[in-house]
Amino acid sequence: MINVGVLGATGAVGQRFVELLSDHPWFNLTTLAASERSAGKPYGKVVNWRLETPFPEKIAKLKVTAITPSAMKDVDLVFSALPAEIAQDVENTFADAGIAVCSNASSHRMEPNVPLVVPEVNPEHLGLIDVQRDAGRDGFIVTNPNCSTIMLVSALAPLRKFKFSDIRVATMQAISGAGFAGVAAMSIYDNIIPYIGKEEEKMETETLKIMGTLKGKKVVNAPFQVSASCHRVPVIDGHTMAVWVDIKEPVETVKKAYADYKPPIKGLPTQPAESVHLCAEEDRPQPRLDRMRGHGMTVSVGRVREGLRFVAMGHNTIRGAAGASVLNAELISKKKYL
Repeated sequence: MINVGVLGATGAVGQRFVELLSDHPWFNLTTLAASERSAGKPYGKVVNWRLETPFPEKIAKLKVTAITPSAMKDVDLVFSALPAEIAQDVENTFADAGIAVCSNASSHRMEPNVPLVVPEVNPEHLGLIDVQRDAGRDGFIVTNPNCSTIMLVSALAPLRKFKFSDIRVATMQAISGAGFAGVAAMSIYDNIIPYIGKEEEKMETETLKIMGTLKGKKVVNAPFQVSASCHRVPVIDGHTMAVWVDIKEPVETVKKAYADYKPPIKGLPTQPAESVHLCAEEDRPQPRLDRMRGHGMTVSVGRVREGLRFVAMGHNTIRGAAGASVLNAELISKKKYL
């Protein structure tokens, strides 16, 4: 077993990490770190558990530590659910101290030597870990993308065999993507908010890096353009998006590509049986009905039409956040980077 910890363990994504790691077959959750006001107290006493799954009582008595490498010296890897402005320096400190960091924060995603990974899409980009180590770092940082970007690139992965140069996407994003207190009730009830700070820029840049090619010590961006428009809608969990891609192949050919799709990796505990599910129903996917497919790790695609147009949807705090980071860690372990 590999000893792991969670940074920011009391927040929305931190709680998802705890949920996914409490009974993990490869990882032993030994350390939970949070703010100074929680440090030294049992996790069960300081966390306001808000997930729909029962609180994992086995970790209730774990004492919360400070967010420092010295307080987590017995772990091999940490999962970061820290806000970006805090993660920037903290994650570097942990990596410099010889600890592997799997981060859900945006701070390091676009740095040239940091892998931005979705295992079913670009597992080879983990080669950038060697670039970090060659520069003298004992640990390393690996990031997963923004929650909406993960849904988009997962839905695009089966289409790589086709030629395209232009992608347009309009998202309908759940309120849980903004954290427990991220959107005021009076702002989102009976409403749609047509702006999410920096979300469009993340989709437009991260997608190109993820679907790019690792050449030597750097990633060459994918040769297409992404234009995104992002919206917050009154759905609790599950990001939905309408996607337009300038693919000329017939719809049936595209549907067959989805049906035949086999991810380049297998044998990871968190990986679902279907990374991408093609919905046959004309009114699917829907967040309430499809977000927990594959235990929340499957991206569902439907309404594939001429144009090419389709709808993609996935669980934003599982597939789009904590689950993605845990899957990255499993791939890192499988490839013997720890």
